[in-house]
Amino acid sequence: MSEELKKNNYGADSIQALEGIEHVRMRPSMYIGDVGVRGLHHLVYEVVDNSIDEAMGGHCDTISVYINEDNSVTVEDNGRGIPVGLHKKEGVSALEVVMTKIGAGGKFDKDSYKVSGGLHGVGVSVVNALSDNLKATVYRDGKIWEQEYQRGKTVYPVKSVGESDKTGTTVTFHPDDQIFTQTIEYNYETLANRMRELAYLNKGITISITDKRQKDDEGAFFMETFHSDEGLKEFIKFLDSNREPLIHNVISMEGEKNDIPVEVAMIYNNSYTENLHSYVNNINTHEGGTHLSGFRRGLTTTLKKYADSSGMLDKLKFEVSGDDFREGLTAIISVKVAEPQFEGQTKTKLGNREVSSAVSQSVSEMLTNYLEEHPDDAKTIVQKVILAAQARHAATKAREMVQRKSVMSGGGLPGKLSDCSEQDPTKCEVFLVEGDSAGGTAKQGRDRNFQAILPLRGKILNVEKAMQHKVFENEEIKNIYTALGVTIGTEEDSKALNLEKLRYHKVIIMCDADVDGSHIETLILTFFFRYMRELIENGHVYIATPPLYLVKKGSKKSYAWDDKERDEIAESFGGNVGIQRYKGLGEMNAEQLWDTTMNPQFRTLRQVTIDNATESDRIFSMLMGDEVPPRREFIEKNAVYANIDV
Repeated sequence: MSEELKKNNYGADSIQALEGIEHVRMRPSMYIGDVGVRGLHHLVYEVVDNSIDEAMGGHCDTISVYINEDNSVTVEDNGRGIPVGLHKKEGVSALEVVMTKIGAGGKFDKDSYKVSGGLHGVGVSVVNALSDNLKATVYRDGKIWEQEYQRGKTVYPVKSVGESDKTGTTVTFHPDDQIFTQTIEYNYETLANRMRELAYLNKGITISITDKRQKDDEGAFFMETFHSDEGLKEFIKFLDSNREPLIHNVISMEGEKNDIPVEVAMIYNNSYTENLHSYVNNINTHEGGTHLSGFRRGLTTTLKKYADSSGMLDKLKFEVSGDDFREGLTAIISVKVAEPQFEGQTKTKLGNREVSSAVSQSVSEMLTNYLEEHPDDAKTIVQKVILAAQARHAATKAREMVQRKSVMSGGGLPGKLSDCSEQDPTKCEVFLVEGDSAGGTAKQGRDRNFQAILPLRGKILNVEKAMQHKVFENEEIKNIYTALGVTIGTEEDSKALNLEKLRYHKVIIMCDADVDGSHIETLILTFFFRYMRELIENGHVYIATPPLYLVKKGSKKSYAWDDKERDEIAESFGGNVGIQRYKGLGEMNAEQLWDTTMNPQFRTLRQVTIDNATESDRIFSMLMGDEVPPRREFIEKNAVYANIDV
């Protein structure tokens, strides 16, 4: 058999079973990360990854995702269809092997897939194991094949149920509520954001998502379709749509270096933040890795060489650093690696050394050509770099002042901080409270053993629109740094945190339940996202949820967190009730604040997570940046969820 024929011969024997499935239900978090909201949505990504693999191999161009009324999910594609023939080693249909044997699939056979998507390649068998019901339908060889499973076990053998001239695979699964005890309800926005991302990362593919749980005004199911002809170039435009561009061209390249497919797109804007998003086999590697370091090296070396030769740096009295070349830069780096090696805490840091030079060379060639062909843009970029270097120099002095102040003030804790007595950071929590009034109530109501209070005066600086040295000079932000015990970083990595020095493992934002409170919450979250992202990524940041109402009738009283709950309580009390609307935390006494918002036994804390880094970046830049129209559009679209005080 010729080598070419062998590569295209995707049949039953291409499927390799690596190990059994029994362990999955016992230890699901080992396979999908957790059994909360993130793990639930990961099930969909695993099934879609199979379809994306077909697309990357050139065998599929349409993928459809449906969220059904019962919160089951259907994923269908027009690929070749999972093989259904007899698997010699296992003695059953290859479809059954794929669905019931963990680690089984064509992506382990290099002749079937050169590169496959997904992070750990756990496959659809894990989805099957964690679903109370799954049905696979395969269109292949002129027939329709079908098999059903319950909690990973087959209900009946693979059977032919009809004839069809189309090809592809359809998988419908319902997550098992014995595993996902927190919720089995899918969030449309979370899934839609990922489908949009996949469409940009794999240009030419059409991916649609339909929510059968909700209909529009005309009675049609809510649906979005994503398709990109330009890939990362369009992705950059989408991500930077809320920022003012510094140059009007997207700098991009697509090619192969050392047998590694590399795609890069970048643009400069007028912001002061660096936004780099890296992907390996369609997975967002938010911890970076060799591809990201290769990009940085290629960018810095090439731009520095150009800036030096232009003579524009001659008057600077200090060296330009790598950070200066990346201020106001938005870039996406996407590589496809046949055998990726992942490191890091969440296994999303690429370790393959050969990728670094491939990306570095690609970026260097791309930039060299662009700078030569666009001299005006080149000059604008270098001027931005010089301004960034001057601002960094000022920020270094501001950082030194903060560190010096910490040493001189004996322990470095801000005067407004009311600390706790517990010394173990894993047991400690700090409340960032809006205003001195609420801070005073919180100090009286807290448990002094493990709860600390840091009142914040007014609205903290909007870091989205501030130069770095202004951020470090801001009094409230300095207080947050020193209270948490983390240092501001070094000149080489100005935002790196020494998390081992973190004094509280729960950082709780506690603001009024009104529009002003929501704004302050967003300002603090923007600061954390831009300057302390590791806090969020490591699960340390929470938002307190104080009640909106106190409902009373005689000796009976109950708290309500929204209008619906208020009305239900009033009805259960028999009507004719007294209702107190809390406009701010300061309106509660210490006992009420403890009972509703601070007592670990009864409070509700919302943990802040980053499900999709690119979408989070876009939302923060829209809400807190200079561009008004997209912010207005977002508020109008989401106004139904907002509490408006008149």
